Amino acid sequence: MYKVVELKSKDTMVVLRSKKVTDDGAANTSNSLLDSGQEVHLVTGGGGFAGFWLGRSLAEQGHKVMLVDVREPLWPLKPNMEFYKCDLTDRLSVTELFERIDCVYHMASYGMSGREQLDRPRIEAVNIGGTSNVIAACIEKDVTRLVYTSTYNTVFGGQTIKNGDESLEFLPLDQHPDHYSRTKSIAEQKVLASNLTPTQSGKTLRTCALRLAAVYGPGETRHIPRIVNNIEQGLFFIIYKKESLQDFLHVENLAQAHRKAGEALTETKGYVSAGKSYFVSDDCPVNTFTFFQPLIVGLGYPMPRLTIPLSVIYFVAFVTEWLHYLISPVYNFQPLLTRTEVYKTGVTHYFSIEKARKELGYSPTIQNDLSEVVRHYITMGRQKQTKPPSSFLYWVINIIFMFMFAALIMSFIPLVK
Repeated sequence: MYKVVELKSKDTMVVLRSKKVTDDGAANTSNSLLDSGQEVHLVTGGGGFAGFWLGRSLAEQGHKVMLVDVREPLWPLKPNMEFYKCDLTDRLSVTELFERIDCVYHMASYGMSGREQLDRPRIEAVNIGGTSNVIAACIEKDVTRLVYTSTYNTVFGGQTIKNGDESLEFLPLDQHPDHYSRTKSIAEQKVLASNLTPTQSGKTLRTCALRLAAVYGPGETRHIPRIVNNIEQGLFFIIYKKESLQDFLHVENLAQAHRKAGEALTETKGYVSAGKSYFVSDDCPVNTFTFFQPLIVGLGYPMPRLTIPLSVIYFVAFVTEWLHYLISPVYNFQPLLTRTEVYKTGVTHYFSIEKARKELGYSPTIQNDLSEVVRHYITMGRQKQTKPPSSFLYWVINIIFMFMFAALIMSFIPLVK
């Protein structure tokens, strides 16, 4: 028999799921994972798509897994998995959860896309403050392995990069087009700087970072649902350069890379990943709109014919961000695109995974395969209907684009004196 047990800390509530109840009906609030004799791996951001997938993969490998997040997973827990609700900005709660943990995978972040990308205070609190709390908890609770989930954006800010590698310097903080990327860069540097830090009882904390390409897979909850919604509303268009190339990362490859990075922080593997960063992708650069073509066509829609130049769509994203800044206190709408999303989908940037191959043994098993994603949305009944659901909205958006385009062109016309 199982039920939810609530453990209250100073500032937040920690919710522990799948805790066994004793014969007399009293809840057993001790951490059952710690008494198993197996390694215990903790995943922050474990309520999200990628974090849950990693946790499930670790559990299948025979580890006990603690998922930590501010939101519960949408998927049922598997054997050897438990979920704890915790806000990483609450240092006391974080520290309490890190008792007798063998390896931490710090995947939690905030502000990756959409309207969240414009919430600067929360982005900084989670990405920088939360990471500082995770590092401090590792040191205080004698955790010896910490794998940080980073992003391409630590070195990319809109410039063309072809087959880049880990020798690239961090992008200067004042050159990041968004606060998410800036804070992720700061957090990665904090994690790497903490490598070889002595823990409270004299052990050694070893850390590494994985810089991920855009993540996809069946059940992804952040990017693909927005794309499908735009397709259904007739708002999906091709941006500027069809020849531009980008990397993608299937969630199964993501899980493999994290598992191997954690293993590479052990003595058995010679601590080979300690203090290092690695780029991780499917190793198959492709144009973003070519990548999503199987999804568009698979749901019964034609590929869009409207192609918008980079400068125009960037201008639209810039205006949209300012409108969101002004209007969000009253109406927190979802921007169609942000400036960072424009760069990420339209500017060539892809990276070599050779270092991850050689040092971690990483080898992607799936490459740019959306077939499972297509089946997922077909199962959900998201194939094209006979009648477009919102043609009025389609024309409204197109009229707005025309006016913005006209405003951009007119801004270059000299005034008549």
